[in-house]
Amino acid sequence: MSFLSVDLQHKTYPNGVCTLRDLRFQAGKGEFIALVGPSGTGKSTLLNLIAGLDAGFEGRIDYPADTTLSFMFQEPRLLPWLNVEDNIRLVLDAPSRQADTQRCARMDALLEQLGLADFRASFPGQLSGGMKRRAALVRAFVTQPGLLLMDEPFQSLDEPTAQGLRQLLLQWWGETRPTVLFVTHSLNEALLLADRILFLSARPAHIILDYPVPLVRPRPLATSQLQPVRNELLQQHPELLSGIPTFYQPACP
Repeated sequence: MSFLSVDLQHKTYPNGVCTLRDLRFQAGKGEFIALVGPSGTGKSTLLNLIAGLDAGFEGRIDYPADTTLSFMFQEPRLLPWLNVEDNIRLVLDAPSRQADTQRCARMDALLEQLGLADFRASFPGQLSGGMKRRAALVRAFVTQPGLLLMDEPFQSLDEPTAQGLRQLLLQWWGETRPTVLFVTHSLNEALLLADRILFLSARPAHIILDYPVPLVRPRPLATSQLQPVRNELLQQHPELLSGIPTFYQPACP
């Protein structure tokens, strides 16, 4: 049964640039979907549309109205005048004292798990890039969202740090099972994390392949263990990562 339904006719900017066209897919409840495509193809735009940050498109995006949504952007987006704890508390709009207590306890546990418990009073300017990402990850998960949008959340991190955060992401996802849309340029990262990978064409983007990842969970963390699946996929679709369309695309309206 579909939890999220996306049916975009087109997204065209006022300057006439069309970035998305005839893009349609559905996501089940608790499904982890990766979005892979060339730079500038509109992956971030798609997440903004789903989050309701941009309403200027033709089409429909549907998911349950009572869904708690979290968005982890490419940048940590921590307010510099607030410390780590207060940046996280921005999303803790609890309906009752009991709910507030539960969410604060969850925040404490996540900060401890990510090694930030001793830095909760620190300001963003006092943190490393990796620590800022970890704080943003806590903020994304502390509300236990039903829909989690992640826009290249681990880019620019060194590989050991990124791999550690991927493991934590998979652990938390396994515990609460939000529906996840995860933008990445890394096919290996997509194969490690996702149930399905949606490959996007060049602009105006549409889906050129909806690929169910043929790997059981838990997934192998070593790149060498993902390589056979990657090789087979690229042998069957050699131009996939270039986003080369398989048919002629007329201009957007």
